[in-house]
Amino acid sequence: MFPAQTACCPTLAVTAESSGVSLSTLAVHGGRQANPYGAVTAPVVSSAPTVFPNTTALRAFVEARRQQRTEQVEYGRYGNPTIREAERRLAALEGAEDALLLASGMAAVTTTLLAWLPPAAHVVLTDGVYRRTRQFVGELLPRWGFSVSIWRWGTGERLADVLRPETALILAEVPTNPYLRVLDLAALTAAARERGILTVVDATFATPINLRPLTWGVDLVIHSATKYLGGHHDLLAGVVAGRRAWVQPVREMLGVLGGVSSAATAALLTRGLRTLGVRMAQHNRNGQAVAEFLEGHPAVAQVWYPGLPSHPDHTVARRQMSGFGGVVSFTLRGGLEETSRFVDALRIPLLAASLGGVESLVTLPALASYYNLSAEERLALGIPDNLVRLALGVEDTNDLLDDLAQALGGI
Repeated sequence: MFPAQTACCPTLAVTAESSGVSLSTLAVHGGRQANPYGAVTAPVVSSAPTVFPNTTALRAFVEARRQQRTEQVEYGRYGNPTIREAERRLAALEGAEDALLLASGMAAVTTTLLAWLPPAAHVVLTDGVYRRTRQFVGELLPRWGFSVSIWRWGTGERLADVLRPETALILAEVPTNPYLRVLDLAALTAAARERGILTVVDATFATPINLRPLTWGVDLVIHSATKYLGGHHDLLAGVVAGRRAWVQPVREMLGVLGGVSSAATAALLTRGLRTLGVRMAQHNRNGQAVAEFLEGHPAVAQVWYPGLPSHPDHTVARRQMSGFGGVVSFTLRGGLEETSRFVDALRIPLLAASLGGVESLVTLPALASYYNLSAEERLALGIPDNLVRLALGVEDTNDLLDDLAQALGGI
């Protein structure tokens, strides 16, 4: 299955096209290359400049770069070997020709949009995307001459009704936060391809283990690698992956905008990726078990989880995804006071506004992200005061269920 290894510098050049290799194996070995030290893990190269021994070597480098025959760079803003190792692994996981590591998920979103939007272009943004993405697209892009439309596909609005002749890009998030809505990517990409529109999907909540958007025809996939890909709540990073010709403009824009990652972050991310498969298996188990438990509890009004038949996009999710992740959102029978009492009674989940790590986290969106708005304004945005988002970690499933049961019993 795997190529032979050299004695001094072991390599396992597993790619996304490797026949018979599972995604869990790709998470461990995909994109790995030999290093000159024969080390199992890639060395952390933290130097900003690259030294050339003489002008002959410099000329050879410049010529090779011009002909795109080298990955070597002359300055850290354009990458380094440790970052490139992480990018190769990310590309293998996504089934992509190339991947680009950036400083954060928002850096991936903003750099991609600025790289790909022509002057006066029109952007379609699906509803339910991350609020900072919505802020950048809805508030900042119009300042620079771009026009924006929100496609409220969850209410039945047709994509054709929001497209324009100047539409250049559709940006979607699958699944969405906090209601885990799952857009039909095959239908989206078919409609976009007919009109020559670029499709970009933020698949942070899914990870490549549960969903690979490129296989459904999406052009570029984005992740906040801060979440599941890193997996330990100890780094900030973003990634964009796809065909090399489509990632390259983003790479060039990154060199201008400067939202670069670091070698230390790339090393942490590479470490996290190696356990992604086993971590996601437990995230998926915990998510499904908790969602089913909550749906049957009398103190819970409604549960949103794509793995439940009651979820509005369950059929699409089953067809499109191989697992449904560790995020479960639900409303309680009560108001902000009762909901706060429930959260405070939890013993295992930590009160923090993130997801995707080994520790379970819980948050009240009404307090964490929308507290500056009135209750009426929050409700208009679909954020009631009794909404809870659980980002389940990899703890024992029964321990989580017992903790939820005792906390729910006190409201």
